[in-house]
Amino acid sequence: MQAVLQRWNALRTKQRAFVVALGASAAVAILVAMLLQRDTRVTLFATPLHPEQVAEVAERLAEWNVAFVALSDNVRVDGKRRNEVLLKLALAGVPHPHLAGSQEMLAKSGPLTPQSVIDAQQRDGLAGDLAGGLRGIAGVIDAQVIIAPAHEGAFVDDPSHDATASVRLSLAPGAEMNQATLEGVRQFVAAGVSGLDPKRVTILDDRGLTLDDGAQNPDEAQALQASLQSALDLALGAASTIVRVRVTYDPHVRELHEVVRKPVANRAIASITSDEHFKSSSKQYAKSSASLDRGSDVEDERVETPAGRVERLSVAVAVDQARHLDLGKIRALAAGTLGLDPARGDIVSVEELPFARPPSSDRGLPLAMLAGLIASLAPSLAFALAIVAGVRTGAKPIATICERITHRFALQRAARRTAPHFAPAQVRGALENEPPHTAAAIISALPAATATAVLDMYPPEERAAIVRRMSRAAAPAVPDHETVLRRA
Repeated sequence: MQAVLQRWNALRTKQRAFVVALGASAAVAILVAMLLQRDTRVTLFATPLHPEQVAEVAERLAEWNVAFVALSDNVRVDGKRRNEVLLKLALAGVPHPHLAGSQEMLAKSGPLTPQSVIDAQQRDGLAGDLAGGLRGIAGVIDAQVIIAPAHEGAFVDDPSHDATASVRLSLAPGAEMNQATLEGVRQFVAAGVSGLDPKRVTILDDRGLTLDDGAQNPDEAQALQASLQSALDLALGAASTIVRVRVTYDPHVRELHEVVRKPVANRAIASITSDEHFKSSSKQYAKSSASLDRGSDVEDERVETPAGRVERLSVAVAVDQARHLDLGKIRALAAGTLGLDPARGDIVSVEELPFARPPSSDRGLPLAMLAGLIASLAPSLAFALAIVAGVRTGAKPIATICERITHRFALQRAARRTAPHFAPAQVRGALENEPPHTAAAIISALPAATATAVLDMYPPEERAAIVRRMSRAAAPAVPDHETVLRRA
């Protein structure tokens, strides 16, 4: 520490000012860097999240190219974009509500927990596990499962009930569940619950309508639409038409009861004869009738038509106006392909419309990713550019100043090593014809005793001029003291 103080005291005023300015500049640069790199992110949610919710939010933010930092129970984003990100997540339904699984529910049980409570917790945990599995199906936004266990009657008049389950699915806009998928959902839930028959699994949507009702078969409309669309694409070319088919079903259950009597052996079932005559002589009137039933075969037929009968087909075909196609032929092709029945009320509408051709979005995704990357790296890039600009602007002056300081220190060290070999009279003789600024540069590099002795040999006027110049920085053009002494 003492050596550093000695070196500091040995510096001149301008040198000290330069060192202080250089230190202040470094401190300002460090402060600016700290401000630019300061983390301004805030927590996104007010309440802690569960690990699966954090993973879901992180996946969605990465898809949107939003800069974030994932924590164990929350996510940190830029404070200026917090409200915007929360709104987008709410519209997307992210994150889903937490579902407590079997492990989490059973962890609440203790050795003194009643068995009925343990059974209820196990049932709720199983429902959570099943709902979490159903969330992974394509087109399903959220799922909820309710399990009703089997109940055996305790008394004679108390009937027993089999296990049942209700599944509520929240579908994405435009998503539909076909019969194969619904059957898979039933089998999945039934396999997870002991003693549950797949037929006792009811599947509902957000409107409370059963998705697994055979009367409401979305596959039929899709099959008809795909059949007509493929026929038009093959005949007219791809992207020339847009087909939509709607099937209206009869929601009523119809029952027909018919009783038919058939004769035996091709004979009439029954015959009726009547005789009526009047005798005028005796004034007698007689009337007789007889009926004969030979027997018959009776057929009692009951026919029940369930709900779901196709009541009407509605077909809409949009034709590209730029193709100039024959609408009449398209209408006839649609009627023949789908087997439309005008008597039933089936209708087909064919209209010519200008098709919109949106620009391809393939380039938008890389641009959005690039914009997100640039936005996240903007502070670091700005700081790096500022450093480069500062170095480029001040490199030459700083290098010149450092070179002068280094040259001055080297000159002083060389003077300390070599000056003792020269007597003051020899130095004074060597500086006899040198100007004052050269003499000041040489004398200032000598040891203090030698410099004092040399100055004493000068007249007062010349000594004053040399002393005034000794407080200034030496000019680069001034030669060192060794060169001047060797000239002598």
